[in-house]
Amino acid sequence: MKGIEIAEKFYEEFGRPMLSEQFPDLLTKIAVGLVGSGSECLGFDDEISTDHDFEPGFCIFIPSEDIVDRKTAFQLERAYSGLPKEFMGLKRSNLSPVGGNRHGVIRIDEFLIGKVGCSDGRLTSRDWLTIPESYLLEATNGKIFFDGYGEFSRIRASLSNMPEDVRLKRLAGNLITMAQAGQYNYSRCLSHSETGAAQLAVCEFVKGAMAVIFLLNKKYQPYYKWSFRAMRQLDKFSALADTLEFLLMSENDEETSKTKALVIEDIVLIIIEELKNQQLTEAVCNDLERHAYSVNDKIADSGIRNLNIFAAV
Repeated sequence: MKGIEIAEKFYEEFGRPMLSEQFPDLLTKIAVGLVGSGSECLGFDDEISTDHDFEPGFCIFIPSEDIVDRKTAFQLERAYSGLPKEFMGLKRSNLSPVGGNRHGVIRIDEFLIGKVGCSDGRLTSRDWLTIPESYLLEATNGKIFFDGYGEFSRIRASLSNMPEDVRLKRLAGNLITMAQAGQYNYSRCLSHSETGAAQLAVCEFVKGAMAVIFLLNKKYQPYYKWSFRAMRQLDKFSALADTLEFLLMSENDEETSKTKALVIEDIVLIIIEELKNQQLTEAVCNDLERHAYSVNDKIADSGIRNLNIFAAV
């Protein structure tokens, strides 16, 4: 059973009765779920995940002190700590008195500041351009089991949708990275017998390609160690995960490097075709850099459009 399922089951068996019996007046002021850091919040947990920070538990999200005061929050924390210390063979750890816990009572504003730097989720254009997608994902992943307050779910919904101009800016910068690293520098480095630099170019191409693929799917890319697993679950281009792994894992000898260069061009053509399908480019060529600038030209907000093309990378 996945961690998020264990969390919900633990909540239904013990958390919900505790809240209903001891804090009935709080039910309209809280949200409960499992959200944030950890593979279980992404649904990527497995047997290996249980070696650290894996336990039955859930989050009780509460609003600011003017709505739920400090004394009530402390009472809620004590009640949560008093729930069974073991569930389904998994032991719960003690909560830290200084905060920073993944489970238990969490202030909504503190959680949001930690993830996106903003207590109410109202991000500026600069915020959207600079906050790593992995943090946006941590603010919006997981599952809410109950929300009697409504505000946390509203904020999560607003953060789940990247503004189109921001998506285009991120796309443009990563397309340039793909073009420079893959279409140009990989072969050029090899011609200088700089195989290490050539492989760095491949790494940059793969990073750019993965970012582009998530953006074309309109999905946030997770922390790098989960990117390949998440990519394999995307609706579009999931099959390219194996192709990108080949680029990373293969050698740069003469024969293999020729194959890799052809693979890079194939990926570029696939991306260009999707840019056309989404009507994001007006360029008519196989030069990905020209398509990147065409994507940038689609940005409606001149302030964002006129930023350096790498501003969101």
